[in-house]
Amino acid sequence: MNIQRKFIYIMCIAAVLSGCNKNQDKATDNTEKTVRESSHTEAPQTVASLTGEQIRTVGITIGTVEMKELTSTIKANGALRVPNNNKAAVTSMYGGIIRTLNVQIGDDIRKGQVIATVSNPEYVQLQEQYLTVNSRIGFAEQEYRRQKELFDHDAGARKNLQSSEAELKSLRTQKASLVRQLQMMGINPGKVSNNNLRSGLSITSPISGTVSSISAQIGSYVDVSAPVAEVIDNRSIHLDLQVFEKDLPKMRVGQVVHFKLTNNPETEYDAKVYSIGSSFENDSKTISVHCAVTGNKTGLIDGMNITGIVSLDKSTTPAVPDEAIVEADGKYYIFIRTDKKPQEHIDPEDAHAGEDHTASKKSGLMNFEKIEVVKGASDMGYTAITTVGRIPENAAIVVKGAFFVNATLSNAGDHEH
Repeated sequence: MNIQRKFIYIMCIAAVLSGCNKNQDKATDNTEKTVRESSHTEAPQTVASLTGEQIRTVGITIGTVEMKELTSTIKANGALRVPNNNKAAVTSMYGGIIRTLNVQIGDDIRKGQVIATVSNPEYVQLQEQYLTVNSRIGFAEQEYRRQKELFDHDAGARKNLQSSEAELKSLRTQKASLVRQLQMMGINPGKVSNNNLRSGLSITSPISGTVSSISAQIGSYVDVSAPVAEVIDNRSIHLDLQVFEKDLPKMRVGQVVHFKLTNNPETEYDAKVYSIGSSFENDSKTISVHCAVTGNKTGLIDGMNITGIVSLDKSTTPAVPDEAIVEADGKYYIFIRTDKKPQEHIDPEDAHAGEDHTASKKSGLMNFEKIEVVKGASDMGYTAITTVGRIPENAAIVVKGAFFVNATLSNAGDHEH
């Protein structure tokens, strides 16, 4: 009886141990499968396969990395400016009432052209003073000659001669002052007479240019401190680029700048650097680089914001067409033709069976590998590149249709996932 009980006890222990071993083997198999699937899922897809029909339909073109002489550039923002000596506030030399306005905003005017006319009774008084002083000078000259003749014949006192001489000098000084005032008012003193007193004055433009604003109207009163209009000579417009400190050593006088208006990016203008600033602009940590606008200036107005590209020295560097480069996840890539095969999902049971799915060949397929690059200067439709890793010499790359290849690669990765 004891022997039978011992036998049963041993058999139970054996059964329990056997079950534990099976569960442990199953858990180990599941763990290995999970590791294999995890490693397969995490591996990024870098090779895309395209059929000949896809390549022909999309128009994918194969080329090579070329050596190109490209001009490196600096991008900078800025604004159009007109120097202050090419801006003018049109003012009246004397206060008065606006009688006529002869221009409108946007009119092109020449230096000396009449902008408006003003009137004031004080203008008549000034001309009256001129005529009065002019007549008194005639009398003073006669008195001076008479006193001098008396003094020369010891018949007059020196005091009377000196008094008449001082009176004549004073009147001549007043006349000179009045003549200058009349000329500044635009009145010819030689034509002032009792029958030709003017009550109105003409306000003229001090420079040639375009009327940018008008701040007066007919019937309003203007004085010396109130401008009637403003004129800007846009022919002297220049470009102020704000260049960061790190780019300043690359700037040189004579460099060409291509720029576009922020509100009109379709039209490109040209400028040339003529002066480089030597101090920072406020707290922006940028330095002003002054450029003279060359060529067409149509549509350019003082104060417009622009985006400029400064052309630096040319250098020969490996380059590819712009459309050969694709962007993904903040990085840049090109596609080279390769004999590598795309990574495929391998079932664990098939793997144990020894089936090689990765090495399976599909007829008529062409494979392309995704290679990371660093972009450099761009010019004339080409962009300089530096590959992050090494690629075969004279490697065939996709120069047209890289976007489609990248999309195919992304779709393949999504399906696999």
